[in-house]
Amino acid sequence: MSWNRVKEGRCHISRPDPINIILMGFGNVGRAFLQVAHEKKELCLKRYGLELRFISIFEIEGALFSAASLDTSEFLEKSASQLAAHLHWRPGLKLEQVLKEVKPGVLVECTPSNIKTGEPGLSNLRKALSKGWNVAVANKGPLVVDFKSLKQLAQKNRATLKFSGATAAALPTLDVGLFSLAGAEILRIEGILNGTTNYILTRMEEGISYEEALREAQAKGIAEADPSLDVEGWDTASKILLIANEVMEKDFVLNDVKVEGITNIPSELLHRAKKEAKVLKLLGRLWKEEKEFRIEVALSPIDHSHPLFGVNGTNKGISFFTDTMGAVTVTGGKSDPKGAAASLLKDIINIYRIGKQN
Repeated sequence: MSWNRVKEGRCHISRPDPINIILMGFGNVGRAFLQVAHEKKELCLKRYGLELRFISIFEIEGALFSAASLDTSEFLEKSASQLAAHLHWRPGLKLEQVLKEVKPGVLVECTPSNIKTGEPGLSNLRKALSKGWNVAVANKGPLVVDFKSLKQLAQKNRATLKFSGATAAALPTLDVGLFSLAGAEILRIEGILNGTTNYILTRMEEGISYEEALREAQAKGIAEADPSLDVEGWDTASKILLIANEVMEKDFVLNDVKVEGITNIPSELLHRAKKEAKVLKLLGRLWKEEKEFRIEVALSPIDHSHPLFGVNGTNKGISFFTDTMGAVTVTGGKSDPKGAAASLLKDIINIYRIGKQN
């Protein structure tokens, strides 16, 4: 935000240049982001001097597009299938066309996550970063598949790559590791990074079976119809990998992560943990062993001395163990699309408030 002198000698604040937003994907998180951005429109302008201008919303068979900006209020109650009925809908529109037509701003990536191929998000990010667009990412897939190259591409094109939404949504894992612990050496990281598995484990501690707990979680909308990525540990693996790579400047890939899920918990493990006043948690862990860092996802019994002992239900948490600041833990954060959407907005604000970090 700049201050300009007027002839009378007084100052006024000039209106900031609008920030062009391209939203990729209009599923649960994409719709929640549009809602949150609309709700926080005045706050962004007054507190941060940022005017967010949506110019395009992409779905599978085309996109909404208006170089003069879309009226977001028209789409707050729409589903993805209803977008094609709008006058600004362009069937078959490609991202490359939009990137060429408008001034670079922020591409918000909310397409479905594929941790094997990274697509379609990986191609979207490469195209945007190559054109100097900043990106805010909720989709873990592209980052898990090609983290190092995406970081290099962002640096080469003087763009910023932010992905709080891919590392436990509203829980500020990266913020704490990168900024709050500046100057300290991080020796170990342990996190409860998946709300679905934590809910199931909490209910099992309360006496119901894994099958009952999973059905209950699905009925409440906590677990997906296909919960495999969560309960087999791969969601947690993706998150601890990204946290380690960003905060610790590592180059881990999924094959480096030893992964354990919660689908086959021996009953005696539950009984023993309860007898010893411990609780079972699925932890994403990073630690140093013989001068090298190791990374894993493991079902771990922890006692009341552990900072994550009381993190129950769908709550998440992360602990950083450091040389000079001791153990620093943050817990909570909404485990739903709105929480992920809020983290995307936070990333956009910080891109322009803090400046480019690459």
